[in-house]
Amino acid sequence: MTLTFEMDPAVGPALRDGVLALWADVSDAGGAVGFVPPVTPDEIRPALLRHLVDMARGDTRLLVGRDEDGEVAATAFFTFNTHPLMTHWVWLYTVMVHPRHQGRGYGRDLMAAVERTARTAEGFEAIEAIRLTCRGGTGVDGFYARSGYKEVGRVPGAIRVAPGDDRDDIIMLLPLT
Repeated sequence: MTLTFEMDPAVGPALRDGVLALWADVSDAGGAVGFVPPVTPDEIRPALLRHLVDMARGDTRLLVGRDEDGEVAATAFFTFNTHPLMTHWVWLYTVMVHPRHQGRGYGRDLMAAVERTARTAEGFEAIEAIRLTCRGGTGVDGFYARSGYKEVGRVPGAIRVAPGDDRDDIIMLLPLT
């Protein structure tokens, strides 16, 4: 089976709860998505609410992947730049695939859907690149490199996972032109 991707899904309780559960499960499995395990959906809720407010303003858009049961299995949030000199690229945040689906190629599918969306979706016509950051020491930078992203910067020790456990903040870019 593959995931079914939808851009800008209607936001209701089922989607909200599905994203919260996904985010908590990914975090608890060691995913580098802004939290350190253990974490609960209630602890994640303020971060999701910020994304939802940005979506309502039109600054952020959500790509969601659903599994064969219709459950939220993957996400990626695109955030448009408001700075007039940077409107030609978007940020990619909260890129996640549920741990139960890992090893099936769904991460590659998600990144292909991200690229396809940025190249073809309405509202992305002026977008020339996708930029993201990832936590060093996780190996996820290699995954993004295999998806076509190139490391363009690194801030040593910028992410403090725990006292004495500082990680690099790795900046990656996928040119679309």
